[in-house]
Amino acid sequence: MKAVRYHVHGDSDVLVLEEVDRPVAGAGEVVLRVAGTAFNLLDAAIRAGLLQEVFPVALPHVPNYDAAGVITEVGEGVSGWTVGDAVVAFLPPAAPGAAAEYAAVPTEVLSAAPRTGELADAAALPSVGLAAWQALFEHAGLKPGQSVLIDGAGGAVGGYAVQLAAQAGATVTAAAGARSRDRVRSYGAARIVDHTAAPVPASLAGQRFDVVLHLAPTSPDLVPTGPEEVAQLVDLVADGGVFVSTTTSGPEDPGRGVRAVRIFTRSDAGQLAGLVARIDAGDLQIHVAERRPLTDLAAVHREAAAGRLAGKTVLIP
Repeated sequence: MKAVRYHVHGDSDVLVLEEVDRPVAGAGEVVLRVAGTAFNLLDAAIRAGLLQEVFPVALPHVPNYDAAGVITEVGEGVSGWTVGDAVVAFLPPAAPGAAAEYAAVPTEVLSAAPRTGELADAAALPSVGLAAWQALFEHAGLKPGQSVLIDGAGGAVGGYAVQLAAQAGATVTAAAGARSRDRVRSYGAARIVDHTAAPVPASLAGQRFDVVLHLAPTSPDLVPTGPEEVAQLVDLVADGGVFVSTTTSGPEDPGRGVRAVRIFTRSDAGQLAGLVARIDAGDLQIHVAERRPLTDLAAVHREAAAGRLAGKTVLIP
């Protein structure tokens, strides 16, 4: 089969398309014929060797941990899954990934794929959808009637977070650029702040939110938030509220009862199945900015590094 691998850590040029052996389903695993796999910035960081202590990969490594596909083989001890089932998965990031025609997947991370839409596009759901769900409901404990600020609402995690928060009965203020304004509004945001025009804390000075969700910047005209701006974002949290971030723990404010949490998303098949059910019910939308052939993966890494990706990108073998 064809797969994209890298034999050494480095820049995007280390990614090569080559012929490799098709994986075999081990005990507790299935093999997927990959319909689509989504690019994530973490894939690039692992490729560059920046996270070897956290995600030590065996070289050569097949990247991409978000997958959608159809089961072609079932391993020993597997029950509940059969050949022909369409599934999605958030794979362990350090394990062999889905940038290939076939991938071996442990069944504990599998969920049935949405019955609506293109199967390949479903690869844009697992890790980012779970990040949004876990941030809002596990870490922030979001409740109906609360107010939430989503900083980075135009990105993949942010888009799901806006939808989930609005459907939970929260009042959503979304910080997003002009490119994603209409889409974010359609997701249920009550107010949109242009974070490319002025820093979010300056635009919302004097206001307070029960939950502030701070996400990694996804636009080329934005830079990572520094400590001073993070502190200003924490100041936007109401007394007794929560600051949740994918990039920093942030300073807590115990005097006002403000908690600060940095999240690390975990694969959870049950939660993923719940998100799929919302998609099938028409309550949650998957947004894919681009569909590209798997042979473009190195170019996608280069464009991501230069801030030129249009948004969530799905690669199709």
